[in-house]
Formats: sequence, structure tokens, C-alpha cells
Amino acid sequence: MRLHRNLVYTTIDALNAIFNEGEYADKVVARSLKKDKRWGSSDRKFVAETIYEIVRWKRLYAEIAEVKEPFDRDNLWRMFSVWAVLRGYPIPDWRQLEGTPERKIKGRFDELSKVRALKESIPDWMDELGVKELGEKVWATELTAQNQPAKVILRVNTLKTTREALRAILMDLNIETETLKNQPDALVLKERANVFLTDAFKQGFFEVQDANSQLVAAFLDVKPGMRVVDTCAGAGGKTLHIASLMENKGQLIAMDLYESKLKQLKIRAKRDGAFNIEYRIIDSTKIIKKLHEKADRVLIDAPCSGLGVLKRNPDAKWKLKPEFIDNIRKVQSEVLESYSKIVKPGGKLVYATCSILPSENQEQIARFLSTDIGQQFNFIKDQKILASESGFDGFYMALLERKENFEQKEKRVQKEVE
Repeated sequence: MRLHRNLVYTTIDALNAIFNEGEYADKVVARSLKKDKRWGSSDRKFVAETIYEIVRWKRLYAEIAEVKEPFDRDNLWRMFSVWAVLRGYPIPDWRQLEGTPERKIKGRFDELSKVRALKESIPDWMDELGVKELGEKVWATELTAQNQPAKVILRVNTLKTTREALRAILMDLNIETETLKNQPDALVLKERANVFLTDAFKQGFFEVQDANSQLVAAFLDVKPGMRVVDTCAGAGGKTLHIASLMENKGQLIAMDLYESKLKQLKIRAKRDGAFNIEYRIIDSTKIIKKLHEKADRVLIDAPCSGLGVLKRNPDAKWKLKPEFIDNIRKVQSEVLESYSKIVKPGGKLVYATCSILPSENQEQIARFLSTDIGQQFNFIKDQKILASESGFDGFYMALLERKENFEQKEKRVQKEVE
């Protein structure tokens, strides 16, 4: 087990882009892996995992290395040396790693690990917020879970194949998968692999989507032939799942503020063979008003803090700011009130976030139900999912049903019979 200079140099360059230039870790990692075509799978694995590890433990490693932001390249090398020592790598005699104090690093790690915010490597304000909303015990357990690397989960695209058929195809490529109980479309990779290079992906047989994210579309209770609106579609992971559950029958309207995201969704939908999707950019309130009381099902996959997916996006710990969370709660309230009007009487609404904070979840639903429009809905059920309990991402989802009078119910039942 030894360090290779070109792999480590790539890692240092990547950390500089993430920490000092504000780039997103997943984009930087994807770019870094294309740097040298001669690299084998173990080389690419080293680069990706090392970048994510140092991003994940940035605060702890910086404290141990006694460096402060903004990090110059010497600082980044010192943080890398902390990672290498703690991972048991022999320190090579490179100029950048001269004088690495191995014993001191191990001692500092033991000392600093007694403080939770340092041990779990998060900002103080985030630690305080987590304790306030979830309590010491739950928050501490959840933090530990969120610092575990995320597993790669596939969602089988049932418009094109079956889970058994996809497992067999991947097995032929030496990619082993496991099934999940009560999740018929999910496959868990036993070991990380670049599945995006496979023909199975290029042919639209699967998407990469966390296991708990896959629960949201099922929670919406869609049926073929319905009119369904995904109001915050983004690049469309859940939209595509809904399309498959609808068996391409009915109307699925994907809406978003950003045209660029819907363009990505169009590309993915074409690959997946999902052709019942319409695309609408929310560029005015008219777009929403035209759909008032028209949809059988509405998904509000609301913008949120993302505190349920830190294991997948560890750089979010450093990019998030307290004021963003304050602002996003207001946005959540606004989209709930605005987009809920799209649900027709007797129709259903799912409000979902990838946050674990009650203030973004249960409290938002309670507040909504007290508003004029919210009083037109019945609360059916909700589900709070913690990473520490499930092993996957943290999520929240609530199912609401819009009330209908006797005459409306009669019409709906008659239509369903027809």
C-alpha cells in the first residue's frame, strides 16, 4: 500500500477547486477521473474516495494540521498528510510531505475526537441546530451515519426491463447487486462501480437513485392514466420514477424554475423511454393558475437544506449557511400554499424533502394545514426516515388529500367507473 504521486497531485488540485474556488465536489470528482485514461479502476477509486474523505472530514483534518481557510497548497498537503497518517499509509519522501509529524497527528486526533463538532467534522452552528431540533441522542447518532460513504443504489426502469433481467446483465459485467425488501425497483451495488459506462445505462435500463428517494414516487400512489404534476422536477429523478409507475399512460407534467434542469430531464427521459412527460418552465404565476384543481396527484419535492443527504454531498456541510435554512423555510411555505392549489378535490399531494429537520418537515405541514388553502386538505400519513435507521439517505414525506363535497365525490366515482 503506497501513495502514487500523480494520483495525489490530482487529489490536491481537486481539493483546491472545492475549498477555494467553490466548485461542487461531485463535479470536481467527475472531472478528475477523466484526467488520465491510463488509470485503472483502483486508481480512480483512490482519487474519488480520497477527495470525498478529505472533504467530509475537512474541519477535523484542518484542526489536526493546524491550518485555516483559505487553504494554500501547503495547507492542502498538510491536510492530505493527516488523512494519509490516519489511514495508515507510509509517508513517502516527497518534498511536500517532509517532516510529517505522525505521532503528533495521532495524538491530536485522539484529543480532538472528544468534541462532537470536531469528531464529526461539522460547523458549530449546524451542530447546535441539530441538537435543538432533534435532541442530543438522535442528532449524534444521525451525524455518525451521515459521515459514512453513501452506497450506490440503482432504480430499475420498469419501462424497459425487470429487476431480475438487469441483475443478470450486471452480473455478466462482474457488477454484483443485492435486492431490498419492500422496494421492488431497487438494486444495491455490493461494491462501487462506474455504472454510467455500461450499455445497460446507455440503453436506459436503470437510473442511479438512493433507496429512500425511491420511496417518494410510491408514496404518491399514482396510477396509469392519471394527470400528475411534479412541481419541482429538477433533473427529474423522481419524475422518471413516476413515469415508470404510470406505465407511460396518462399525463405527467414536469415543472421547474430552471430551463437547464428540464433540458437534462428531457435527455434522461428519452434514454429511459418515458414519453408521457410534458415540460413547463415556471416563468410566471399563470403557469400555476392554469392548473388549479386539475391534477389527480401533485408532488412537491421541496427545496431544502439537504441535511438528510450529507453522506452523498459532504461538501454541503461547508457550503450551507444558517441564513439559507431560514430563507428556505419561507420558500417551502410559499410553494406548499401555491402548488397545493393544483390538486383537484379528491386528489392527493405529497410534500417531500431530503432534510431531517422537523422545522422543514412536520412543522411545515402543521403550518400549512392551518392556512385557508390547507384547511381544504386532510392529513393522511407521513414518514420520517433517518440515515441512522435505514442506512440510506434521510427523507421526509407527507401525504395529504384534498377534501371533496358529496357532489364532487359522486362525479369522481362515476368517472372512475367509466
